[in-house]
Amino acid sequence: MSIAPSATTGLDTAVRLVQVRKRYPNGPDTIEALRSVSLALVPGSSTAVMGPSGSGKSTFLTIAAGLETPSSGQVFIGDTDLTTLAPEQVTRLRRSRVGFVFQSYNLIEHLSVAENIHLPLLLDGRRPDPAWQQYLLTAVGLDGMAQRRPSELSGGQRQRVAIARALIARPTVVFADEPTGALDARTGAEVLDVLRTTARRLDQTLVLVTHDAQVASMADDVLFLADGSFVSHLQAPSAGQIRRHLEELAR
Repeated sequence: MSIAPSATTGLDTAVRLVQVRKRYPNGPDTIEALRSVSLALVPGSSTAVMGPSGSGKSTFLTIAAGLETPSSGQVFIGDTDLTTLAPEQVTRLRRSRVGFVFQSYNLIEHLSVAENIHLPLLLDGRRPDPAWQQYLLTAVGLDGMAQRRPSELSGGQRQRVAIARALIARPTVVFADEPTGALDARTGAEVLDVLRTTARRLDQTLVLVTHDAQVASMADDVLFLADGSFVSHLQAPSAGQIRRHLEELAR
């Protein structure tokens, strides 16, 4: 099972959170987006995170990926505690070991498809591997489109570029924020299949936030967040089981 709620230190884990809290100022008060969240995800696992709007899903994802810092607690990628690193060290670690697929694609419009995909490597001072780039272009269905600009692509194709960019550095962990949210059902299934197939090939750990029970059912485990805390999980559930569980949590 990919979840270890106690997040003990002896585990062989790809991602580990220990008593993580995140608070945001709200006038004279604070909003607690995450409340003492602890879990561990084992290498090669796939995990979907679900919950109602405002439950803390996106905050969990950005903190686990090192894009935000927690108010307290520890965040590990492998055996590296991100909370002990300087910001520039976290940035370097993300470029080499973490891939992130943004819901809004975050492509740079004046760069070509190939240049957008290469960006994490170039920022890290590394040259792209032409064979690996070609594999990714083929795998995500963009063969022959390397020199196009994002404006020449459909929404599904833009998301495929974002996925290839997240995978170009061969990261150990891939985080995805609603990777199929803006896509039709067929394109979404194809995009998700690319993520899963590549994750299996590279033994990557895949963590995705989704509102779609069908998408979540393709993960090994589904975690449910409510009010900043993980309240339950299902192991290898069907889409129907997930929907029924969400209905129960809403009552």
